[in-house]
Amino acid sequence: MFEGTPNFERIATTLAHKEPDRVPLAEAAIDYATMSKFLGKPVIDSDIESQVEFWMKAGYDYIALTVGMMQPGKVTEDSAISKFLRDVVLQDTADERKESWNLEKRAVILNEKDLDSFPWDQAERDLDFSKFYTVQKYLPDNMKIIALSGKIFTLTWMLMGFENFCLTISMNPGLVERLFEKVANIQYKALSEIVKIPNVAAVWAVDDLAFKTGPMISPKMFRKYVFPWYKKFGEICRENNLYLFFHSDGVLWDLIEDLIDVGVDALHPIDPTCMDIFEVKKRYGQRLTLIGNVSNEMLMKGTPEDITERTKELIKTMAPGGGYCLSSGNSVPDWAKIENYKAMLETAKKYGSYPITL
Repeated sequence: MFEGTPNFERIATTLAHKEPDRVPLAEAAIDYATMSKFLGKPVIDSDIESQVEFWMKAGYDYIALTVGMMQPGKVTEDSAISKFLRDVVLQDTADERKESWNLEKRAVILNEKDLDSFPWDQAERDLDFSKFYTVQKYLPDNMKIIALSGKIFTLTWMLMGFENFCLTISMNPGLVERLFEKVANIQYKALSEIVKIPNVAAVWAVDDLAFKTGPMISPKMFRKYVFPWYKKFGEICRENNLYLFFHSDGVLWDLIEDLIDVGVDALHPIDPTCMDIFEVKKRYGQRLTLIGNVSNEMLMKGTPEDITERTKELIKTMAPGGGYCLSSGNSVPDWAKIENYKAMLETAKKYGSYPITL
């Protein structure tokens, strides 16, 4: 593939809407199973050296590492939060505990008492930055770290359950506001530590804000409860010369101006099941770098030939002039066909050199 050529300046150049040597690759998340298939050896969470090897050989100019409260909506069995769920809220039997820390299935905070008894201090202490320091000895020259953080909106509604969250934001907005502040403060404190770590070049806020039909709550509510926090994210990133990327699925037309206003440099993935990335480029391509968007459905069900044609179409239309990074339409999960994923990378290598000649 692209072994031996990581250089984050490639991404910095395209973020400045200029043309680097080739179209950069960018993903917020790639499953360890995909990494293992790509390298031909097991890659696990604790094996930072092999993770760096994968990101480098696959052609990325960075490694993505996650930090923050409860990633990605689940907590480990030995954390303070899981003990709270198990012993205080749920009082589960041993047979039920395997599901007790999955916030997609269980609401935790339903009232003021739940909010006040939640172990917020311990949740903050559970933040783990060890990977960011372990990775330093494995990074090649010019390869950087992108820190995945955020989940302010997602984690808030997950803690309440979405139906209860929607009812409470109308009937008891003060409770929702307090919960937003608790969650956002911890995520912001994590970010405050991230910006001090060597070789971190960008922060990638991952927070799904929309359905296929539009925003999950009204833009007015996002402006009241969520975007002021992301404005703080943007400010601390600029103060420390870091870029701010943002991931959200769904139809984002009503929110793009807000994301630009808070300081987002790059938007991902322009969900191909919801939005036309070429239309987004036409309307916002001079103000945002766009990252996307070979659909995950195609990565799972398509052929390498399908992937090649879609990738060529994206490079031809999106890449001239910079301001574009190639990626999947969400992430690279374990069910993506490895031959399709490799076809996307190989096509980028073959046709993604500037000037674009497709």
